[in-house]
Amino acid sequence: MHLQLYGHVHHDRPIEIATLRVEVTGRVPKPTAQTKAPVERTAAAKGTATVYFDAEPHETPWFERSELQPGDRVAGPAIIYEALSTIVIDPGWSAEVTERYDLVLTDNAPVGREAPQSTRCDPVRLELFNNHFTHIATQMGLTLQRTSMSVNVKERLDFSCAILDSQGHLVVNAPHIPVHLGAMGASARGLIEQVKDLRPGDAYLSNDPDLGGSHLPDLTVISPVFDQTGSELRFFTASRAHHAEIGGVRPGSTFPHARSLAEEGVVFRNLRIARAGVFDEAALHDALTAGEFPSRAPQENIADVRAALAANTLGTRELQALIDANTWPVVSAYMGFIRDSAAQTCREMIGRIDDGGYVFDDQLDDGAPLRIAVTIEGTCMTADFSGTGPVNDNAFNANLAVVTAAILYCLRCMIDQDIPLNSGVLEPIEIILPTCMLNPPKCEDPRRHAAVAAGKVELSQRIVDMFFGALGVVSASQGTMNNLIFGDNTFGYYETICGGAGAGPGFEGADAVHTHMTNTRMTDVEVLEAQYPVRVRRFAIRRGSGGAGRYRGGDGVIREIEFLKPVRLSLLSQRRSARPFGLAGGQPAQPGRNLLRRAGEHTERDLGPLVQIEIHPHDSLTILTPGGGGYQAPDDSHA
Repeated sequence: MHLQLYGHVHHDRPIEIATLRVEVTGRVPKPTAQTKAPVERTAAAKGTATVYFDAEPHETPWFERSELQPGDRVAGPAIIYEALSTIVIDPGWSAEVTERYDLVLTDNAPVGREAPQSTRCDPVRLELFNNHFTHIATQMGLTLQRTSMSVNVKERLDFSCAILDSQGHLVVNAPHIPVHLGAMGASARGLIEQVKDLRPGDAYLSNDPDLGGSHLPDLTVISPVFDQTGSELRFFTASRAHHAEIGGVRPGSTFPHARSLAEEGVVFRNLRIARAGVFDEAALHDALTAGEFPSRAPQENIADVRAALAANTLGTRELQALIDANTWPVVSAYMGFIRDSAAQTCREMIGRIDDGGYVFDDQLDDGAPLRIAVTIEGTCMTADFSGTGPVNDNAFNANLAVVTAAILYCLRCMIDQDIPLNSGVLEPIEIILPTCMLNPPKCEDPRRHAAVAAGKVELSQRIVDMFFGALGVVSASQGTMNNLIFGDNTFGYYETICGGAGAGPGFEGADAVHTHMTNTRMTDVEVLEAQYPVRVRRFAIRRGSGGAGRYRGGDGVIREIEFLKPVRLSLLSQRRSARPFGLAGGQPAQPGRNLLRRAGEHTERDLGPLVQIEIHPHDSLTILTPGGGGYQAPDDSHA
């Protein structure tokens, strides 16, 4: 109780207010030795109902809580209900009402004997396992964020965590970066194929695009997890994070005019970074600092790799607790059920699309052609990229892992049920991918391997736009990540910049958001200015840049940055000439622009979509990002 006493107001002296706090404590006498113990008896049920436990039906009595008396004993299975809650007593358990009307639940199974667990698929337990696996992956991500060192991971959240089965198939992930998650299964399978002596406590580091990597800055830490005897490989935990600096010719390790993979940074082909639970920092440091173009920030790399390893360790521990509670046969079975359910859900979605062929053509800003042909036959789909342009002599090349990740993301978006992003979604899909910019030849020599930095960030976005465009799902979003990279010989900074989302049937596009294959945050202006030699002069919505239509596309943004010291700047962007398309008569959005104003000058010059340039103190860069395409309903004639 809190009381305030107010006096009269006198203008010639201050107001005096007295505050009193009164606390009242009630005490209930403890039972004495003379207190008569309640007489044990079996409670009378109000009725029965069929309830499923471990997918088995049980005729289950139900009781009203208010009618239970001290000494009443209820044997499971049973249900006890009251106005605001329901208590379910499992088979093998019992409940007893104490003299104070408390319920005490007791497990009556003999000590040392596991309760029986069914491996039949129960829809309720399937949903519980879905959410439990997702929760574990989410906790992995929080651990990675909290223990990392880099702004890119801690602030921009450019990372992903996942759980994979023993064959390297994605079981579940947290809602992180789509282009990471769809590709991590390929990295785990690459580890299985290449390393034959996986052991408990091992951890491996990979970014090789021929082994499931997306591009070199994305470092994936993979931890195989075994049973208690160390003989059975059960699953993998994996964490992938974008490192703003991993070596290469230019700071930031992501630039448009790289001629080979070697120029983009350090390549890891399943480097073992832990054995029997012991982290091998020396081996990692040696790999980061060796070669022609070593990392400029090895200590930051090591710190973030340690954070990823900590995330995997937490995931392993939580999964082991799940196994202890449910037994391995049950957990293993539900890993399979999750994939089976996802595959069936995807087939049902495909089956609602009219059979036939759907083709969409697009192009990069330099005119390089992109093509997708989607064929629907019943509940099966084929995505054929024949007709896409050849391997590029710059960084605009992707790989099968990136293409697969993009298709997986599109399918998951089209499924209108709450299921985890899971490899089962891909089972009804065939991807036809000839040698082209989306699938350059594999090569163990990084000096002869095609560069791939732009494939992950730019081509993945265009694959999504084309897939959705072919099926008429949604107009083009900005179609680029607007990658900004700068640094010097001591650091590298990287960020993606938001833009407009495409409109669709019944909805407008969102303004100023990261779309589709990127799901990161922008670095807070305060953090950016505190950590790096820049000043953000302007960050605003670019009004009117979205495409017109009954449903307007989202607007892009304007981001103006002044540099306070000399740096080397790179820009990887698209949609600077080819505009994001509209659908169903909707208008295309405004393209983006990259503008530079040198210190002391009043005019700006257009840098184009691909930039590698030296920046001087007080030079100013303005990036105008594209909007999203508009959507005009087919039966409407007005915009």
